[in-house]
Amino acid sequence: MTTTPDDPTAALPGRPPVVDLATWQAARDELLVREKAHTREGDAIAAARRRLPMVELDPTAEVIGPDGPVPFLDVFAGRDELIVYHSMWYDGAPPQGQCEGCTFNLWHLRDAAYLNARGVSFAVLTSGPWQEVARYVEFMGYTEPWYSVRGAEPALRTEEGHLVCFLRDGERAFLTYSTTGRGNEPADASLGLLDMTPYGRREGWQDDPEGWPGPPDVGAPVGGHGAPICWYWRTDADGNATWGPTSRPAAQWTRPGAGPVETLGRHGHHH
Repeated sequence: MTTTPDDPTAALPGRPPVVDLATWQAARDELLVREKAHTREGDAIAAARRRLPMVELDPTAEVIGPDGPVPFLDVFAGRDELIVYHSMWYDGAPPQGQCEGCTFNLWHLRDAAYLNARGVSFAVLTSGPWQEVARYVEFMGYTEPWYSVRGAEPALRTEEGHLVCFLRDGERAFLTYSTTGRGNEPADASLGLLDMTPYGRREGWQDDPEGWPGPPDVGAPVGGHGAPICWYWRTDADGNATWGPTSRPAAQWTRPGAGPVETLGRHGHHH
């Protein structure tokens, strides 16, 4: 359904058409049919996901946390189900040089109370050396458990940037599901809320009406790909979006002592 302003002269540039309430409600109701179909399809996909097979892992694979080396089975914290996020790591880099995408994902996963209430544990895995990781976790104020899995990635079938689900059966551990990229979005509440707004995420790939504001020109990010994508994940001290050397992942500016910087500090990927 395409609506037009009641009075064409009242149209506002770069904004939705202005209509009366009845016209808006009719358009809203039409979209709701599609939204409900989308929800039902999501339920059907989740049902299929629950029917996936699983792969047995070595539960004794060693990971390192605040109490030193422990077997992977300890990451379950006594529960039968476990979700982990495997965060990317740059060796030797200060906090502002760590991955902005992983920071974005993990900022939405700071409290697993409702997962725990359902009998599901949550932990963050990273391939960084524990001494560096511990300092970073303290700076960020993360309260959920982190573990270094350097060297154990093959045994645990986990990769950076992935959400991974595991199941425990006594002393046995199994991989049940893994996803990455936009598959991580169910954990990112901000994206779902932005998708409800008139301008959405303001990312370059969006299908927008003519005249809609696009992403700002913030320069090429490290790696040189997709400056308009996720441009708001890094800002400078004044809140301006930038991928330049004075930027940090946006959430870091909420941390005590997070001042302006002169370098991203990326000394090299752990690989």
